[in-house]
Amino acid sequence: MAARELAHARGATLTEEYVPTPTASQPDPQWYIAKMRDLYDRDPQLLDPSWRAYFSTESAPPQLRAKRPHIPEGAPTTPEPAGSIEHAEASAPADHAIPASVTPPTLDIEEDAQPAPEEPTHVVSVTRSDLPPAPPAALAEATSPYTRQQHGRAAFTRSHRAPTQDELRVLKSAARATAKHMEASLSIPTATSQRQIPAKLLIENRALINAHLARTVGGKVSFTHLIGYALVEALCEMPDLNVRYTLEGGKPAVEQLAHIGFGLAIDVADSQGNHSLKVPVIHDADTLTFSEFVAAYQDLVSRARAATLTTTDFQGASVTLTNPGTLGTTTSVPRLMVGQGIIIGVGATDYPAEFRGVSPKRLASLGIGKTMYFSSTYDHRIIQGAASGRLLGLVDAKLSGRDGFYERVFTSLHVPTRPYSWEADYEYDPDREKGKPARIAEIIHAYRSRGHLAADTDPLAYRVRRHPDLDIASYGLSVWDLDRPFPTGGFGGADQMLLRDILTRLHDTYTRTVGIEYMHIQDPEQRAWVQERIEGPYEAPSPEAQRHILGTLIRAEAFEEFLQTKFMGQKRFSLEGGESLIPLLDHILADSARAGIHEVAIGMAHRGRLNVLANIAGKSYAQIFDEFEGNYMPNSVQGSGDVKYHLGTWGVYSLDDGLATKVYMGANPSHLEAADGVLEGIVRAKQEALGDPDLPIIPILVHGDAAFVGQGVVQETLNLSQLEGYKTGGTIHIIVNNQIGFTTGPTQGRSTGYATDLAKGLQIPILHVNADDPEAVIRCAHLAFEYRNTFHKDVIIDMVCYRRRGHNEGDDPSMTQPVMYSLIDRIPSTRAVYIRGLVGRGQLTEDEARQSITQYEAELGRILDETRASGASSVSETNPGSRTRDPALTAGVGNAGESPDEEWTMPESQLPGTGMMIGWTSAVPATQLRRIGRAHTRFPDDFNPHPKLRQLCERRLQMALGNKPIDWGFAELLAFGTLLMEGTGVRLSGEDVARATFVQRHAVLHDGDDGREFTPLRFLTEGQARFDVWNSPLSEYGVLAFDYGYSLESPETLTIWEAQFGDFANGAQTVIDEFVCSAEQKWGQRSSLVMLLPHGYEGQGPDHSSARIERYLQLAAQDNMWIVQPSTPANYFHMLRTQAYKRPRKPLIAFTPKQLLRLSAAASSIDEFTSGVFQPVIGDAAHLDAASVTRVLLCSGRLYYDLAKEREHRGDTSTAIIRVEQLYPLPEAEVAAALVQYPNATVTWVQDEPRNQGAWPHLALNLFPSLARPVRLVSRPESATTAAGRASLHKEQAATLIAQAFEG
Repeated sequence: MAARELAHARGATLTEEYVPTPTASQPDPQWYIAKMRDLYDRDPQLLDPSWRAYFSTESAPPQLRAKRPHIPEGAPTTPEPAGSIEHAEASAPADHAIPASVTPPTLDIEEDAQPAPEEPTHVVSVTRSDLPPAPPAALAEATSPYTRQQHGRAAFTRSHRAPTQDELRVLKSAARATAKHMEASLSIPTATSQRQIPAKLLIENRALINAHLARTVGGKVSFTHLIGYALVEALCEMPDLNVRYTLEGGKPAVEQLAHIGFGLAIDVADSQGNHSLKVPVIHDADTLTFSEFVAAYQDLVSRARAATLTTTDFQGASVTLTNPGTLGTTTSVPRLMVGQGIIIGVGATDYPAEFRGVSPKRLASLGIGKTMYFSSTYDHRIIQGAASGRLLGLVDAKLSGRDGFYERVFTSLHVPTRPYSWEADYEYDPDREKGKPARIAEIIHAYRSRGHLAADTDPLAYRVRRHPDLDIASYGLSVWDLDRPFPTGGFGGADQMLLRDILTRLHDTYTRTVGIEYMHIQDPEQRAWVQERIEGPYEAPSPEAQRHILGTLIRAEAFEEFLQTKFMGQKRFSLEGGESLIPLLDHILADSARAGIHEVAIGMAHRGRLNVLANIAGKSYAQIFDEFEGNYMPNSVQGSGDVKYHLGTWGVYSLDDGLATKVYMGANPSHLEAADGVLEGIVRAKQEALGDPDLPIIPILVHGDAAFVGQGVVQETLNLSQLEGYKTGGTIHIIVNNQIGFTTGPTQGRSTGYATDLAKGLQIPILHVNADDPEAVIRCAHLAFEYRNTFHKDVIIDMVCYRRRGHNEGDDPSMTQPVMYSLIDRIPSTRAVYIRGLVGRGQLTEDEARQSITQYEAELGRILDETRASGASSVSETNPGSRTRDPALTAGVGNAGESPDEEWTMPESQLPGTGMMIGWTSAVPATQLRRIGRAHTRFPDDFNPHPKLRQLCERRLQMALGNKPIDWGFAELLAFGTLLMEGTGVRLSGEDVARATFVQRHAVLHDGDDGREFTPLRFLTEGQARFDVWNSPLSEYGVLAFDYGYSLESPETLTIWEAQFGDFANGAQTVIDEFVCSAEQKWGQRSSLVMLLPHGYEGQGPDHSSARIERYLQLAAQDNMWIVQPSTPANYFHMLRTQAYKRPRKPLIAFTPKQLLRLSAAASSIDEFTSGVFQPVIGDAAHLDAASVTRVLLCSGRLYYDLAKEREHRGDTSTAIIRVEQLYPLPEAEVAAALVQYPNATVTWVQDEPRNQGAWPHLALNLFPSLARPVRLVSRPESATTAAGRASLHKEQAATLIAQAFEG
C-alpha cells in the first residue's frame, strides 16, 4: 500500500507524517499512540513534553499541531495483558529503564479496553478558519492543495489474525471429543445466543445517509445494509467464527475460511403471489467497502426478483443474515444451513412492548428509543456460546456507534457530515431544561455564522469539516433530544420544531454544498432578508429546469471538448472543471430578462472566456472557429487585433417567451482584474444614459480565486461600490475558484481561509458553492440577483471548482501539482456528476443525455467543416446574409452585435460619429463667459461661502467681464461651462479634484457655516448638460480604469481624470498600457478620456516633479493619443473644448502646470477665448527682428517663463523662444513654419527634465531629424531619478540650465 494511503491526520487530510506499516522492529503506531493517550488522559505528567504537546494540540488546526514524537523500535507489536507487561518490567534490570516517552504503558490498562477511534483522514477542523488553508502532504509538507484520498477501507483491513487463504485444521484432543459428543447428541448440534440492541443511532444515521443520497446520486440505504456490513466487520474482527464444520479422513475438522461468504435471505414473490426464500451469497464480502457492499447486495436482490441468479450465486456462504423483523417478528431461531458455521437473525425494530402505548412526545421526553433483537444460531461443534455472545456484542458496539462504524460508512458513501454519536440521555433537571431553548438559539446562530465552514463546497476532495460550535454536544444536547420540541425564535417560519427538524433545516441551508456568509452584515433588515429566502424547506427544481441546467452544461462541456479535439495544442484557457459558470450566467441573464433588466454587462479574464462568448454572449461559433483558423473578418475594425480569448462582444439574450435583455462583454487584457474598473465605468455611463433610478443595468465581474485576493485593483474596485460618484447599483462578483493560481496553491497564495475574506468589510453576502452541484449554483445565482436588485449592493458567488488542464492547454500541471492532478484525472466532469445524480433520482436516462451530446457535437463539426471550406468570408446556408448560425445551438443567445451586412462586433457607443457635434469651434461668444462668471456670484439665498471663496468668486466675475486676465483655474471652468451650455456633459474625477491639489479649481463651493455644497456650473441654463465632480478614493488603478470605461460608453461627455501629482499615475500603469494607449489598436475601442497630469520642476523632489513625459511618448504611435503640455490658460481652454468635439476620439494626455496656476505672466486675455484655436506650436511672443535672431530655443511648458524672464533680464534680442505645446502627434509642419523665420539661427531644445527623460529622447528620434539643421540639447544631466531631492542642488541645476541655454 502506498505511503500516502497509510498517512494519518487528525483534523486535516493527510497533513501529518507518514505512519509505517507495523513490523517486528517497528510497533503498530495506532496501538502505541492509543496506549500513550490513555496515560495522557490519566495524568499528562506521566509523559514527556513531546507527547504532552502532541496530545494537547490534537484538536488544533493542522497548522498549529505539534509533530508526533518518534515511536521507538522494538516496542511490542500487539497489546499484551497488563500483568504480562508488569512481569516483563519486573524482570528487567533497573538501570535499563526507558523514559516515559518511549515506555509501553503499564498502568492498570484493561486487556480489552477499546482505544479511542482514530480521526479519519478526511475530517478537517475548521475552528481556526482565520488561518490560510493547511497544505496537504504525504511524506512531507507540500504546497499542493490535494493529496490522494482514501475513501473507505475494505472490511478485511480490520482483521489481524485471519488467514490469507483457506486452511484446514483437524480437531484434536478436547476439541475433537467435544465435537463427537455434540454430534452424538444431535445430528446438527446448534445453539442460539440472543441480544437486544438499541436502534437509535442506526435510525438517525441512516436518515442522514438517505437525506444525502436524495440530494445527490439517489437511492437509499436500508437497515439491513448497515446491519449486514456491521456483521461482516465483526466477523473480520473475530475470524475464528468464520468457519465451517467438515470431516477430514472421516475425522471431525474445522475449516477456517479466508474470506466471508455473506448469505442473504431474500423473500421472493412470483406473479401468483407465492413466496419463496432464496439465499444468494455476496462472495468475499470482507474485501468490499460499504458502498461496494451495498452495490453487491442490491445486485443480488434485483437478480433474485428477476429470476436471473445462477448456481454460483448460492454457493460459498459462511454466514447468513435473515431479517424476519420486516414482517414484525421480534425474535426467531433460524435453521443453520449445511456448510455454515453461523446464521444471524434480526428482529423487528420497535419500542419495547411496555412502552408501545406511550405517546411519541412522552417517549421522547423519557429518552425511550426503539430496539431490535439479534439472534446468533451457531454450529456448537466448532463455535462456543461465549464467542457467539461476543460477536453479538461486537455488532451492538458497531450499530451503537462506539467504534467508528458510522464514520467508515459515511466515508465510503462520501457523506459530508459527521454521524450522530452515542451518548446517554441526561437525567431530568428542571434548571437544565429551562436553558435548552436558549441553547437552541445559540445553535441556530452558530449555523448562521459558522455553518459555511462545514459546508461541502469542494468538488475535488471528500472532507468532513467539523467545528465545535456546530456540535450539539457543545450545547448540552444529545441524540435523545432529536424528537423533543424546542422554540425556534421564528427560524424556518415556525415557532416550535423538533430538534431533528431544526438540525435538518440548518444542515440543508448552511452545510450542504452551499456555505453562506452574511452574519457579518450589521443591517438586521438585510440579514432577515437573506434568512427568509434560504431557511425554508428545500424544494428541488422542476424536471424542465433540471433539463435546462443539463443542456447548458452539455453545451459548455461539448464546446471545450470540441475545441480540444479539433484545435489540439492551441491556447484557449478552457473552462473545464468550472463549466457550472455557464448555467450560473445563463440563469442570471434569464432572471434579468424576466425582471425587465435593460442590460447585463460582463467583465472577465481569459479563463473560460471563449465558452462564455459562445454560450452566453452569443458570439457565433463560426467566428470563433475563424479566429482559431487564423481568419479575421475584414470589417471587424480590430486594428492589429488581439488573441481570441481577449476579445469582447455584445448582443441580445432572448427567452422562448420573447423576453430579452442586452448582453455586453468587455474586452480585456491578460493583466488579471484590469478590466474590473473599466466595466464598472462602462456600466455607470450606460445607467446615466438610461436615466432609470432602479439602475436596470447589472455588472457581472468574473474573477479567479488567486487574482481576487492577490490583485489590489479588486479591492480598489470593491471600495468604489458604494461611493456616490462610482457606484453602479451593485455588482455580482463570480469567482471561478479553481483552487490554484497558475502553479501556486492557496497555502502560498493568501493569508486568509477564503479568497473572499477581504471583501467582508463591505458587509455583503458571500456564497460559497460546490461547482459540482449545478442546482446549488443556480440557487446562488437567483439569490445574488435578488439581493443586488433589492439592496443595490455587491454580492459574491465563490464557485469552488477545479482546473481540468494546466494554466493553458500547452502546460503540464502535474510537474508542480502531481497529487492534485492525479485526483483530477480520476474524477468525472460536472456534467457526468449531474447526469449520474439525475439518473440515480430517476429524472433522466443515460441514453437521453448521450443523444443530446452527440447531436450537439455533430452540429459543431458541421459548422467547423463549413468554416474551413469557405474561409473567413463564408456565408451560412442555414441563415444566408449573416455569419454561420444555427438557432438550435444558441437558444437563448442573441446575435453578438453582428449586423447582417458589415458584421460590427462593437457596441453602439463605439460606432463612428457617435456623439459628434457638427459645426463646433473652440472659441466661444463673450456672453457665455459672462454667464459663467455671474453664476459664480449668484449664491443661493441662505448660502454663505467661506470669505476667501467669496473673494475668489468676485475675481472670477471680473475675469469673465474682461476686467482682469483669466487665470488657469478659471480658464478650465470656462471650458467646462461652455461645453455644458452646448449640451456636452463633463465628468471630472480624481483625488481632491473638487478643490484641486493646488487650490486653483474650487469647482464646488462650501458654506462656511454648515458645510453645504454649491456647484455654480450646475446652474447655467435650464437645458444644460450634466456636470459631475467626484473626489475619488486615494486610488489610481481602479479609478482611472473606471473613468476610462466611462469614456468608452459616453462619447458625448468630456471625461477627465486628474492625478494628484503626475507621477501618481504610475500606480495605474496597467490601465495606461493595456487600455488608454492600445485598446483602439487591439480592439477598435475608442476613448476620449482626458488625463490631467501635474508636471513641473519647482524643487519638490523626485516624487512630485515629473509626470514621466517620456513614458507616454514612448507609447505614442499610429495616432493613438494626443499628448499636450499647454503653457497658457487660453491654450488649455481650447485644448479641452477641442478634445470634447474632435473625431475620431483619442485619449488626451495633458501635462498641466503647478507654478503657472498663479503666475501673472501666464494669464490670458478674454480675447484669446472668444477667438482662436488650440495652437500646437506658439511662436516667439517678443516680436523680435527675425534677421537679428541667431539662437532659437525650443521648449515646452513651464520652462518657457523662466527662459523669457532670463532673456528679458539679459536684454537679449537675438534669442527667439518657441513653445512646442503638442508633443504628439508630432507638429512637424508647425515647428518647421516657426523656424523658417530664423534661417540663420542655431536651434536648441531646452527642457527641465534630465537628459534621458522628458520629451528629448522622442523628439530627437522622430522630429528633429526632419528639421534639416542640428539641434543642441540643454537639460539636466542624465539621472536615475526624476529630480534632485536637495533644494540647493535643484536651484544649482536650474541656474546652470538657464545659463547654458543662452550661452551655447
